[in-house]
Amino acid sequence: MLVLSGYDDAVQGGEGRKAHSLVFIHMLMVVCAFLVSTSFTVGKAITAGLDPAILTLIRFGLATTFLFPYVKIYHGLRFSWSLLLRCSLISLSLVAFFYCMFLALRYTSALNTSVIFTLVPSIAGFYAMVLVREKFTEGKVIALFCGMAGAIWVIFRGDINALLTTQWNRGDLIFLGGCFAMGLYTPLVRLLTRKEPMVVMTFWILVTGSAWLFMLSGSRLTTLEWGAIAPSIWTGVAYLAMFTTVITFFLTQYCVAYIGPTRVMAYSYLYPTLVLLMDVALGKGLPDVRVLPGVLVVLVAMFVLQFSAAKK
Repeated sequence: MLVLSGYDDAVQGGEGRKAHSLVFIHMLMVVCAFLVSTSFTVGKAITAGLDPAILTLIRFGLATTFLFPYVKIYHGLRFSWSLLLRCSLISLSLVAFFYCMFLALRYTSALNTSVIFTLVPSIAGFYAMVLVREKFTEGKVIALFCGMAGAIWVIFRGDINALLTTQWNRGDLIFLGGCFAMGLYTPLVRLLTRKEPMVVMTFWILVTGSAWLFMLSGSRLTTLEWGAIAPSIWTGVAYLAMFTTVITFFLTQYCVAYIGPTRVMAYSYLYPTLVLLMDVALGKGLPDVRVLPGVLVVLVAMFVLQFSAAKK
């Protein structure tokens, strides 16, 4: 989830890479989307047991530890004040997003957050037009509009009266604020990257993000009863750090060289459907039938964005 849409065309060189069929690459992206979508369900399960800032700090710290050997061996620990400042600005958007995510999950559902997250490409697109002068194709605009419309439909449960009277769930509002912060991530990466390998940027983003979170939650670290934290919470945080941060990074880095950043980003529209299927598998049943059309519209947006990008 951390870097799912944070790549630009500069990382698409891919010289010397081993040839794979597009079917195989898209299968990898489905796996990646599934792993990312589990973060909403896992986050929902563990957020009540730990302060959101501390939970995010542990996640970032573990992900940094997991990435450290790879970065050290293959790239060395590159450092400059310029790199530190740029990564600090980028990580600030992530810290705000993940803090809002875990806080919001105390008041809203995993399905709602996964659907609201589909607003991020549209928000990021607006920021990109301002910060990096990105131009949108007609197909991409249609897909982003469909994704936004589907998300709004689910947020309001298909209730037009709720839409007109803006009856927002508290958690939905918190997470929407986080999504506005997350929307800055991709444009900032494109604006502030200086030809460093993305894995190096990601490592220092995690390091500086951990520093932001330490400043945010430092006073609470000494008063927290660490021994009282349930093993299930530790397991959940470790899962988020390894599977939904580090492994999804490598899957995305590999696939973006074949299908490009736009088509990789399109897989974020799969999250609501995957979360919905996970809820059914966990015995939570189907949501209100009025929600389903919105989920279907978001799914259509994914395919439109895929095909419009493929024809470029």
